[in-house]
Amino acid sequence: MNLRPYIISFLLTLLCSTSLIAQFQGQMRQVGPPGSEQQQQQNQDTLYAGSTREPYSLKRYFKSLAGKDSMNIARMWGGSLLLPGSAQLYNKEYWKIPLVYASIGGFMYAGYKNNLKWLDTHEDKYKSNRNLFYLGAALSYWGSVMDGVANFRYHQRVLPARASLYSAMLPGLGQVYNGDYWKIPIFYGGFIATGYFISSNNAQFKRYRNMYYQTSDPESENYQKFNPETMKYYMDSYRRFRDYSILAGMLVYALNIIDANVFAHFQDFDVSDDLSASFAPGMVLPINPGLACNINPAVGFRLNIKF
Repeated sequence: MNLRPYIISFLLTLLCSTSLIAQFQGQMRQVGPPGSEQQQQQNQDTLYAGSTREPYSLKRYFKSLAGKDSMNIARMWGGSLLLPGSAQLYNKEYWKIPLVYASIGGFMYAGYKNNLKWLDTHEDKYKSNRNLFYLGAALSYWGSVMDGVANFRYHQRVLPARASLYSAMLPGLGQVYNGDYWKIPIFYGGFIATGYFISSNNAQFKRYRNMYYQTSDPESENYQKFNPETMKYYMDSYRRFRDYSILAGMLVYALNIIDANVFAHFQDFDVSDDLSASFAPGMVLPINPGLACNINPAVGFRLNIKF
């Protein structure tokens, strides 16, 4: 039996399949800003069969901080949470780094000294000062992260990831970034409503919990004054209502982030009334000529729709 035709057919099928997968990967690969190192690496990767970029590692992260590579805004934001000032280093705003550490360190030191005085004297003013200084340190840290997100350079006017991070760090700020100011009262109304129900249900839960403990304690003056099973029923009910209210607040917070991201994507959509279409001959070139079965360009038709 002659197996040569079957072997040749198998090799041709495998070659065509590899070319198709490589073209699909080339279409799905994320493209960086024009002229960026990510874009240059993207162009270089297309020269190799089915090549993909190496996973983003800690080594690449520090190369990005040194200005030898690029990173997206989410990685920069995550790094600044762990290492304050790294976002300013990546954005090449070096003069801000001493201010970040001076403000955080100064407030932390002042809070520590006031805490020692409060432990020695138990005066309320030192306790209040301690809390204020610690709050100042937290705000300085938060401000450094927010500053890094705000000054991240990108070629698009509106970056959806920036809108998401804005809303994650300060609900409603992503809507301000998108220009959807009318949504801010809606989200904050949801936060106020859920906060009210959390507080109210938690107060009722504590009330019936105390009554349940008193009616179950033989040494209490309210022993058997109320039915313990009834008090337990109301205690469990209000605890469940409180937990549902917390989940509702988390849902409002998540919707605030999702809304900022989705409508930031819509900023680039053409919503004009101009609807047109063009039909013309076109040339189809293989994405990876080295892997294509036929390296010659194919003749076809091109349809462009503008809406």
